[in-house]
Amino acid sequence: MSMHLEGPWLSTTGKKKGKHKFRNAEEARKARELEESWQELKKKWNVEAETKRRNRALSAPVWKPEPAPFRRGTEHIPSLNGGKDMSPATKPAAKIYTGTKIIGIGTLHKSNAVPIFSDTEAKEISSMRR
Repeated sequence: MSMHLEGPWLSTTGKKKGKHKFRNAEEARKARELEESWQELKKKWNVEAETKRRNRALSAPVWKPEPAPFRRGTEHIPSLNGGKDMSPATKPAAKIYTGTKIIGIGTLHKSNAVPIFSDTEAKEISSMRR
């Protein structure tokens, strides 16, 4: 859902507006007067101090916590016999079928191994379509 395309209203680039051009000198004069009155109004309500405080807060360095030291996560698991018995870990004995019921393993479809219990099953498996 994060790969949807959005329109130009969501852009984070190109937000600065260029120099405003006026149709004539009268409109430029009115714009200057409005700007001056706006600055006076901001000074009257002490907005300049708020912008200074906001700018100082925004320019402050971002607090980042110090990274935690790396710890291996198995410290809580005790060793067998407290680490006193250091016998090697050996490979277990191979598991071999010693029964008499299964006579072999057949391939039914692709690599699907199927146990074969009788000669008739072996013939049926071999006569199935591949």
